[in-house]
Amino acid sequence: MTDLAKLPVTVITGFLGSGKTTLITHLMQNPGGKRLAVVVNEFGDVGVDGEILKGCAIPDCPAENIMELANGCICCTVADDFIPTIEALMALEPRPDHILIETSGLALPKPLLKAFDWPDIRSKITVDGVIALADAEAVASGRFAPDVAKVDAQRLADDSLDHETPLSEVFEDQISCADIILLTKPDLAGPEGVAKAKEIIAAEAPRPLPVIEVAEGAVDPRVILGLEAAAEDDMDARPSHHDGHDDHEHDDFESIVVEIPEVAEPGELVARIEELANSQNILRVKGYASVTGKPMRLLVQAVGARVRHQYDRPWKAGETRRGRLVVIAEHDDVRPEAIQAVLGVATEAAE
Repeated sequence: MTDLAKLPVTVITGFLGSGKTTLITHLMQNPGGKRLAVVVNEFGDVGVDGEILKGCAIPDCPAENIMELANGCICCTVADDFIPTIEALMALEPRPDHILIETSGLALPKPLLKAFDWPDIRSKITVDGVIALADAEAVASGRFAPDVAKVDAQRLADDSLDHETPLSEVFEDQISCADIILLTKPDLAGPEGVAKAKEIIAAEAPRPLPVIEVAEGAVDPRVILGLEAAAEDDMDARPSHHDGHDDHEHDDFESIVVEIPEVAEPGELVARIEELANSQNILRVKGYASVTGKPMRLLVQAVGARVRHQYDRPWKAGETRRGRLVVIAEHDDVRPEAIQAVLGVATEAAE
């Protein structure tokens, strides 16, 4: 059984126009008693997906639980967008019972699963399942996407996209990574088209997968939520065209906790963190600091060399005014002595 302390996440993948937003809208309106949160990562003509979903918000999935990532395919912008967004959703009060992630149609699903091994979230969250939507008519015809021109435009619109994978291979990766396939728009494909699409999916799937015909996103949430697949621990069963040689490896990260002395002013700490990012390839820094003469604690969040800081609360009576930073990088870039040379403090292993 899945660790009940972990927040379940369902990854919903499929090409532009396959029906992902329609499915999520249906789930929002029929949540099965769950308090949902949604992450939308889409481009091109449907860049308004986030607004569409917010317009459908209900008490079990209020507008503040819907977040849109518009800076690029999340399998290519993990540190910049994905991790901070997941952290923000987990911090909501009340906390969501389940998170739905609508990926960009061009996102490679397996690298996204690997992102769940990041130190920030790996003990707090689990991939309940991966749902792949496939347009029955497009698959049967060998186009895979219902409008290839729009998908190509989507690719050109995403400056962060660093994989030029053919649509056929993206489709195969989506199928290989899935726990359930939803075959959408079966009425347009007709019985012969549906049968042909099922044959193609069965031929591409690395293992037998349930294939469910779905019209207008109408599917019982009990069928696709609560799968307890723990997909992040089941990577070998989900082969990808990019295994072993893609640039999307996000599973080999390490973090250290750094105790820092009081700083004279915030700019001093910002400069140190910027130097860490530029000289040590540090991906993320987060934590807090004590500033001389200030009664408030300084909260610090950095992605690469982009540092944000603000005073978040007063130091409590009797509280030790100390600073602590969590520094995260790929394994080979975590060099405690080099980090100490910049920050000048002792380190300990992160929990």
